[in-house]
Amino acid sequence: MIEWSDSQLMIRDAFRRFVEAEIVPHVEELEHGSTPPYEILRKMYTAFGMSEMAASRFDEQIAREKRGETKKKSPTPKDPATAADQAAAQLIPIIELCRYCPGMVTAMGVSVGLAAGSILSKGTTEQKTRWARDLLTLDKIGAWAITEPGSGSDAFGGMRSSARRDGDEFILNGSKTFITNGPHADTTIFICKLEEEGVDVRDRAILNFVLDRGMPGFEQSPPLRKMGLHSSPTGELFLQDVRVGADRLLGGLESLTRSGGGRSSAKDTFQTERSGVACMALGMVERCLELSLSYSRERVQFGQAIGEFQLIQDKIARMEVARMNLQNLVFRTIELSAHGKTMSFAEASAMKLYSARAAVEVAMEAVQIHGGNGYMSEYVVEQLARDSKVLQIYAGTDEIQIRAIAKELLAG
Repeated sequence: MIEWSDSQLMIRDAFRRFVEAEIVPHVEELEHGSTPPYEILRKMYTAFGMSEMAASRFDEQIAREKRGETKKKSPTPKDPATAADQAAAQLIPIIELCRYCPGMVTAMGVSVGLAAGSILSKGTTEQKTRWARDLLTLDKIGAWAITEPGSGSDAFGGMRSSARRDGDEFILNGSKTFITNGPHADTTIFICKLEEEGVDVRDRAILNFVLDRGMPGFEQSPPLRKMGLHSSPTGELFLQDVRVGADRLLGGLESLTRSGGGRSSAKDTFQTERSGVACMALGMVERCLELSLSYSRERVQFGQAIGEFQLIQDKIARMEVARMNLQNLVFRTIELSAHGKTMSFAEASAMKLYSARAAVEVAMEAVQIHGGNGYMSEYVVEQLARDSKVLQIYAGTDEIQIRAIAKELLAG
């Protein structure tokens, strides 16, 4: 894939019109008010039939599972162009939303991609039916809780949240922080360690439990204040002696004996999350470049438009290089998906590392081009500069990406 097809451009233009008409007028209240993004996201899902399509695909999958079919006979459409359009249709909304409101993508992606995705990949058919469908359609909001106050990048080794087995039930304890959708989530994937005598705490089995809002002992904090992504509510979770049945353990009791277990599931989730960062970065970079070009043509200093100065031209040229590279990474993601393939973990990490750094560099240069105006919240580049920084932190910091890339490459 070397360029957007006509059908993909039609999808892009339709989403762009929706964003400009339905989201841009509400950015101020989403960013600086107390309005969560979920109703607007549901409106988008309804407007483009995304809820119906998600429900239909889910129902088909469950029907196959009940018939004993473990996978589709045809994983991807025979026509690569059709498959590419389907893959692009999932990524284009991310790009278009990130031009104005990146936080909405994080809120949507965690609910649909991480929370529902975890249930779909590791859950039983009954668990999928019970929780995943409502998450995929955004009828309910999901959270994926792995980060803890004392863990951060050492997500597994530093994890202290625990599950103590009590017959066929489990008693959960622990706390989580920086949890996207945490304050409002109806369904939360709680990741913790099984209490095992004689096993070092760093090496204990990782389990995934599904929690519902309002369960006894389960507390969800109000939204935390943070640097950027204000339209994406982030909170803390606290569990004190939360008793759950085996029906809430993803995969059921059989998951206790599976190789890899929750660690493998979380790694797969990280890979998916890292791949999506390129789309987010592309949307931010495109908008920063557009705003910088417009400002450089209109802003006059020393008797001429600042776009006539070579230092400004250098910044704009580098922005375009970043935009092209990011777009090509997105094209590669679409092309791989169209042929039923995915990137390796190292490739996904490399894409995330470059994309995050490119977004931050371009956003900061956009602020520099705007000068004092760029530092003011009335100008969009101020928001994009704050929002872009988190791309270097969540789904694994830049340092963790470097480690993941080198480790896999050196292993041969």
